[in-house]
Amino acid sequence: VVEIDGKTILGFLKALDFHTLTRRIGTTLDIDIAAIEPIEVNLNHWAALPSPAMGEGGALGAGADEILRTPSSDASRHARTSRKKEGDTPLTRAQLALSLAASTPIDCSHYETITTQEQLISWISAIKSAGAFVFDTETNALSASQAELVGISLCYAPNKACYIPLGHKTNGDLFADTSNTPQQLPLKPTLDTLRGIFAAPEILKIGHNIKYDLQVMQRYGIDISPIEDTMLISYALDSGRGIGHGMDALAKHWLKHECISFKDILAETKSTSFETVPIERATFYAAEDADVTFRLWQALKPRLAVEKLTTVYETLERPLIPALVAMESAGIKVNKPFLAQLSHEFGSQMTVLEQQIYAQAGQEFNVGSPKQLGEILFDKMQLKGGTKTKTGAWATGADVLEELAAQGEQLPKTILEWRQLQKLKSTYTDALQAAINPNTGRVHTSYSLAATTTGRLSSSDPNLQNIPIRTLEGRKIRTAFIPETGNVLIAADYSQIELRILAHVAQIPALQQAFAQGVDIHAMTASQVFGVPIESMDPMIRRQAKAINFGIIYGISAFGLANQLGCGRSEASDLIKAYFTKFPGIQAYMEDTKASCKRDGYVKTIFGRTIHIPQINSKNGTERGFAERQAINAPIQGAAADIIRRAMVRIHEQVILPTSQSDVHEQCEARSEGGRGGASPHSITMLLQVHDELVFETPAENAAQIMPMLQKIMVDAAFPAVNLSVPLEVDIKSGQNWGEAH
Repeated sequence: VVEIDGKTILGFLKALDFHTLTRRIGTTLDIDIAAIEPIEVNLNHWAALPSPAMGEGGALGAGADEILRTPSSDASRHARTSRKKEGDTPLTRAQLALSLAASTPIDCSHYETITTQEQLISWISAIKSAGAFVFDTETNALSASQAELVGISLCYAPNKACYIPLGHKTNGDLFADTSNTPQQLPLKPTLDTLRGIFAAPEILKIGHNIKYDLQVMQRYGIDISPIEDTMLISYALDSGRGIGHGMDALAKHWLKHECISFKDILAETKSTSFETVPIERATFYAAEDADVTFRLWQALKPRLAVEKLTTVYETLERPLIPALVAMESAGIKVNKPFLAQLSHEFGSQMTVLEQQIYAQAGQEFNVGSPKQLGEILFDKMQLKGGTKTKTGAWATGADVLEELAAQGEQLPKTILEWRQLQKLKSTYTDALQAAINPNTGRVHTSYSLAATTTGRLSSSDPNLQNIPIRTLEGRKIRTAFIPETGNVLIAADYSQIELRILAHVAQIPALQQAFAQGVDIHAMTASQVFGVPIESMDPMIRRQAKAINFGIIYGISAFGLANQLGCGRSEASDLIKAYFTKFPGIQAYMEDTKASCKRDGYVKTIFGRTIHIPQINSKNGTERGFAERQAINAPIQGAAADIIRRAMVRIHEQVILPTSQSDVHEQCEARSEGGRGGASPHSITMLLQVHDELVFETPAENAAQIMPMLQKIMVDAAFPAVNLSVPLEVDIKSGQNWGEAH
């Protein structure tokens, strides 16, 4: 049963002048429409924002569609006819869905605590009738690989939400069945009872950041499909608009509702974790989350079709969730003794550098203190170029120290070396040892799908995407990542993918030809810009061309290029001008992209991902300049992110998931002959994604046959959605550690 706030709906329709529709719905709901006043609504709150062109499709959502259905009567037919006559479009239906989701007040008095099998069966029956429901897990930890289930909340309509307590404790013990504490359902039998609706293909399961919940439930033997994720729907719709994709932020923005925070519920109940929160208060918190998520799904999902972003969500966002669940659950093994040895080495090197720093500074001080360092550099040593922060302390960031080092100052250079070692030690060699899961013996990172504006994934707890590879020390850390005995690691890395995408989107014949022929692109660029034959190319000239090639992708300025090359700004400016002269299409692309972004407020990737950049029309010159550079880079970096997402989805579905027991050689042959094939889940595991690189683990004897499969899927990842005018290239190697395979 769907509860409908008829008066609000009729007031909304009156405000739109939908006279016939108002009359029909008033009759259906038996409400005197003459007594209803139009309500003040801002329908264009989101529609007026710069958005992609509107298209066909969209749906009202369960609540609104329920209003328009009157069984065994002509009312529904008349209503549909009236809507068409009165301007019913996907846009107005999406607007109505948003208004409906926000107009029905959230009433926690309707929430129910499920403590009996009879209640549970009744809810399952209602969910089956609804055909879609929200579920949310409550646990005792943030890490999905270690969290224990405390309870589950469900919702199938606004205010129709419940909470099933499964693992609440008091004084360290499970709540007992007494008059003072509510009874809880037993964990395993309850999950067995719920298993049917979680697995039912005809019932949609909705969540917010559902990846976490899927991983938790998977550890209890519950596989869940099909799924929706309101966080990713919001991300596909509003990336870059500054709304935020967290549930609390979305509830406040779209539903005008302030959710009770996890921090507040703990403080209010004087609890240290959710498992010690009293069940009555836990019900309010958990059921509210499910209720809000259901309303967000009703409000936001119709916009995907209206704004022509359904394909982005359905091909780049939603299908990646199961792949990431599998990756995060698998984790990656690290060599703990080797990390401990590296930590000791880095610590010893830091001690040596500290003695050098003291000698260069003429006194001992806390090397890790920016304040004390600033006083040494700019008060005691009187170095030029110092600036103070808002707190009055000297700025000693990396940019400041690099500038001083470039001027020949030794102390800033040594400080930079010390800081690099300190970061490697604290962030990686020490932290990775602490991050090893005691149950699996592996490190389980967490990937966020909605943390960047361009579609790039970000890694946290621990972050495995920022390990430096250009320094010897950074490469040593990669060697600490190892396979299980008898296995090897495989690293597959897209080569110069962003330059290839630039050549495609900007339609640069010289670059397209060079990539097609496998020419060294940086040497070719140097030859074009500096007029030097490729055969006698000076490595320094090639390095300059490489800096320009990659810098152009990020809209680099003459000042930025000068810093990279260590040359004057005038010389850097001349290099950029010469580059644009040889490749005029690139400058045309950049100017056209900035102009369209200023007009529309967004840019799009070749796969349709929309990246909003409202700051491009800012009156602040610095902010506007940054936005312009972002507009140039986002379609390129976003397309690269989209391609590797497509590759990950295909590898997961075509190689990881198949459960055929035939050996890998037979499966490779089947694939080459047009069959789906695929290695068994025990033959290969996808472990990591590091921007343009994927890392796998497989038995050593399978590597030679699996590697061509992976390479081909990655090379063909853009097709058939986009037929690139340049070939993609994937470097792939195997080894006994990540460093060896890279």
